[in-house]
Amino acid sequence: MDYRQRMRELREDHDLSQAEVGKLIQKSQQGYSHIENGRAELKIEDLVVLCRFYQVSADYMVGLSEKTR
Repeated sequence: MDYRQRMRELREDHDLSQAEVGKLIQKSQQGYSHIENGRAELKIEDLVVLCRFYQVSADYMVGLSEKTR
């Protein structure tokens, strides 16, 4: 599973909209959507913010591990 799928899965599991998560990483809903859909890349700084928010490891987020921590 790649990080885009993981991002969407975590967002949906937390019942959040793209706009809500976009605000966390200082992106518009459209900017966040572009990341989830592969039209833009996720910055490392934003990865760190999302990992902290969802309380998961970076390895989990990028698909290197199935363990969340």
